[in-house]
Amino acid sequence: MEFDIPGLSILLVEPSSTQSRVIVNHLRKEGILSIEGVNSGAGALDSLNSYPPDLVISAMYLPDMTATQLITEIRQMEEFNALPFMLISSESSLDILDPIRQAGVVAILPKPFDHTDLKRALRATLEFVDPDDIELQFYNAESLRVLVVDDSSMARNYISRVLENMGIRQIVLARDGNEGITQFAQQIFDLVVTDFNMPGLDGKQMVDIIRKDMGNSYVPILMVTSEQDLTRLSTVEQAGVSAICDKPFEPQNVKQILARILNE
Repeated sequence: MEFDIPGLSILLVEPSSTQSRVIVNHLRKEGILSIEGVNSGAGALDSLNSYPPDLVISAMYLPDMTATQLITEIRQMEEFNALPFMLISSESSLDILDPIRQAGVVAILPKPFDHTDLKRALRATLEFVDPDDIELQFYNAESLRVLVVDDSSMARNYISRVLENMGIRQIVLARDGNEGITQFAQQIFDLVVTDFNMPGLDGKQMVDIIRKDMGNSYVPILMVTSEQDLTRLSTVEQAGVSAICDKPFEPQNVKQILARILNE
């Protein structure tokens, strides 16, 4: 059966009854009827085990934990380590938001949020619930060899699941830039997906080594990052990445970027 937005089941984690009603009204406008509401992190974890949803929508600050702690616990559960998660929060601190970006979310929406942004995030959720294989001109998705480099295990798992949902099966994981270079030297890859900010050898340094020291100017490299500093991002572009994608990212957006850089 082909899924659409009205067919999604939602777990809403929101301690404010007023905010909960606002979000539910937006979801109802999209025809979504299956909405389970809880007001705490513990309630969310209990609900997950009883009625697994297609998407978790959460506020940042809950009575018993933060959304960052909630998503961390969820990602540690094997059956939910790639469950779509959306944050709706008035929090604007980059330091506070970055860990939840790294964990892999379909969207971070402000309070109040625009209905169009919510709808876009719901469409991104469909890419997990009912994914389509990526269509490539020169490659078969199942034979595509991909190296994923990220110091966050949650981010690695999330990116891997996005790629798997596109039909990509041959994925090698590396925990940092040094391990990424080691893997790259030992195997042939058709694509590298890497984080920017990593301890030790960061994403830019890794790209420099691949492009200059190893003399590989042709393998496509996608940089996935939550970095906001435009000057630093500019230096990454000059280092030779094929594309840069923000965290959190929409699977459909990543699919379009990969189709472009792999078909060039």
